[in-house]
Amino acid sequence: MFLADQGVFENPAPWLRASPPRAAVVNLSRRTFLKQTAVAAGSTFVLGLFAGCRSEARPVLEQKIPAQGTMAEADFQPNLLIGLNDAGDVFIVCTRSEMGQGIRTGMPPVLADEMEADWQRVHVVQADGDAKYGDQNTDGSRSVRNHFDEWRTAGATARAMLVAAAAQTWGVPAGECAAENHRVRHTPSGKELGYGELAATAATLDVPEDPPLKPRDQWRYIGKPVRGVDNRAIGTGAAVFGLDATAPGMLHASIERCPVIGGHVQSYDDAAARAVPGVLDVIELPAAAGPPAFQALGGLAVLAENTWAALQGREALQVTWDRGPNVSYDSDAYRDVLEQNATAPGREIRAMGDIGPALAAASQTVEATYYVPMLAHAPMEPPNALAWVKEDGTCEIWAPTQDPQTARGVVAQALGLEPEQVTVHVTLLGGGFGRKSKPDFIVEAALLSKAVGAPVKVTWTREDDVRLDYFHAPSVQHLQAGLDAAGKPTAWLHRTTFPSIGATFQPGVTYASDGELGLGFTTVPFDIPNMRCENGEATAHVRIGWLRSVCNIHHAFAVNAFAGELAHAAGRDQKDYLLDLIGPDRSLNHLFEGEQGTYGEDLSRYPYETGRLRRVIELAAEQAGWGKGLPAGHALGVAVHYSFVSYVAQVVRASVEDGKVRVHRVDCAVDCGTYVNPDRVKAQMEGAVVFGLTLALHGNITAKEGAVEQSNFHDYPLLRLNETPEIYVHLIESEAPPGGVGEPGVPPVAPALANALLALTGQPVRELPVRLG
Repeated sequence: MFLADQGVFENPAPWLRASPPRAAVVNLSRRTFLKQTAVAAGSTFVLGLFAGCRSEARPVLEQKIPAQGTMAEADFQPNLLIGLNDAGDVFIVCTRSEMGQGIRTGMPPVLADEMEADWQRVHVVQADGDAKYGDQNTDGSRSVRNHFDEWRTAGATARAMLVAAAAQTWGVPAGECAAENHRVRHTPSGKELGYGELAATAATLDVPEDPPLKPRDQWRYIGKPVRGVDNRAIGTGAAVFGLDATAPGMLHASIERCPVIGGHVQSYDDAAARAVPGVLDVIELPAAAGPPAFQALGGLAVLAENTWAALQGREALQVTWDRGPNVSYDSDAYRDVLEQNATAPGREIRAMGDIGPALAAASQTVEATYYVPMLAHAPMEPPNALAWVKEDGTCEIWAPTQDPQTARGVVAQALGLEPEQVTVHVTLLGGGFGRKSKPDFIVEAALLSKAVGAPVKVTWTREDDVRLDYFHAPSVQHLQAGLDAAGKPTAWLHRTTFPSIGATFQPGVTYASDGELGLGFTTVPFDIPNMRCENGEATAHVRIGWLRSVCNIHHAFAVNAFAGELAHAAGRDQKDYLLDLIGPDRSLNHLFEGEQGTYGEDLSRYPYETGRLRRVIELAAEQAGWGKGLPAGHALGVAVHYSFVSYVAQVVRASVEDGKVRVHRVDCAVDCGTYVNPDRVKAQMEGAVVFGLTLALHGNITAKEGAVEQSNFHDYPLLRLNETPEIYVHLIESEAPPGGVGEPGVPPVAPALANALLALTGQPVRELPVRLG
């Protein structure tokens, strides 16, 4: 599927004619680079990688038994997700995108467990984007949460049919047969048949509607650590990411886009660009009309024989831009506007009790205003896509996309095709965090391929990605609380103001949606009799999009940091005060309208419970040594948050050394209900801590004259290794349905750090990134 043929693409177009002799440019792949450097280093890195992964707790070996054949050739396919051939090979289709979160090692074990398949015989097949698979949008921490039962049923269906096939073969009741580890056994006689031997017969049977599921105590893989199916391929350079995909005669494109959203090309001179060796053509892409949505931004595309020539040609372009209506956008001035709107009365969202008299009667009032700036996704692999619009009117795409079906539909619309004429192959993603669920970069490649009649790979630079992201919204929040004589809150006022994601898709959107406000704003779990939540107006001037945990980032920061300030004002221990704020064990389902929560969950299965919040706080504090001795100059801070139907608390131990914040340790307690792979849950929480500390210590996107000022990791840095603390993840065992894992670890990080610094210095932290003094 991923073509490696580098043969000449036959095309009479003038830009494909031979270029003058020049120094050779070698397209050295990541795979080749890794192989060559591994040899040069005596393979120390690769061998060390796999040696370090070994664990006696893992139920699988590193090397699988090679497959004979493919999913398409499998004799027995009881559903869209499973195939079995007569050699006993099991093919499981992963319908979700893999971006490091581990879904290709999360989904297949669930099906294999219920199927009673031998994990060594299981081979993972990546699904293309296709509506037949149902939802494939891999964001919102919903893969396991939304599909766990569906996957179990698919596996159980295969098992039931294999048992029935064995029973038919032997002429015995199916109740006398049992499946175990890739075989079916007739219990009375001890006769056995392997799954491969039963494939052909099973394929002739009717598919059962409601197959029995295995009891929890018989799970073979679910809840156990399973090594990543892509570990070896990634470590050896064999894995195919978006940047690795190739096609015969592929051209490379780099696009110069207006630095201000809503701008367009006014005039240009491409003579110098066309003179760059290897450059084949310069094509103008029209600017997006109306709200940007997932449209290509437009600009000037330089097409070349290789990426280097495309980049050099792009640098040689002379472009004059009409910067459009957002040229006046200034992030500092915009912050002032947000602060004005957040400190003034806003649109009422939630009200309980009577906030006015309660504040007037309070023994003490505390108020604070919190600011979180724009934030960028900044995945290691920038956006890229390979598109091939063919003479038969079809289009084939290879891309690191989180949402292949949306990509398919948007590309079809841009090309004037039907979705069925577009095929989207999903590669591995070198990070996503929500950025790669927006397919604008895929549309660019498709439009260029159509224009030139050849496969085109579009590769964004790091600078493109940072400057033209779908940014996490900047926000200002104003909170005020009234305390009684004992320091307990009797009134809580919370105003939040930020540009809505909706403005990216619809004109005139200036208030947050109910969904955005349900991300930690209307769901504050505190037991306070008088509460009022208001939303202020904000106009978007950049593309606003969802970033890992979305509005939970700024809402959790303000709510938890303010809780820390209230504890400080009351002279109370942070952890004890937070537990008192949450109050006794109870359901908070009344905070939602109807029978579904913010994340679409059925509240009868997923009740919002304070008891689970309390438990993660207590566990994180216990494991962090709360109340015990600390090194001189160190302090602890705590925060908790409910998001994506999971509960996460974190305790941060920090100090200030030579005027700089130093984070030494983070204890993370998580209750995500039933989990599939504890290793992946822990890895996601560890990654969330690193991601959250990046935002807390460094994340800050600013704009002047409509253009983003940052461009790369030198001015939008990620957390470095020497800044990374010890991270301890503590899982709570639960039989509740699965919750999300990829995002819930992010929101508590920044406020836990803020509360540690408050405990250490006595000074509140009210804006990110953290700045002392």
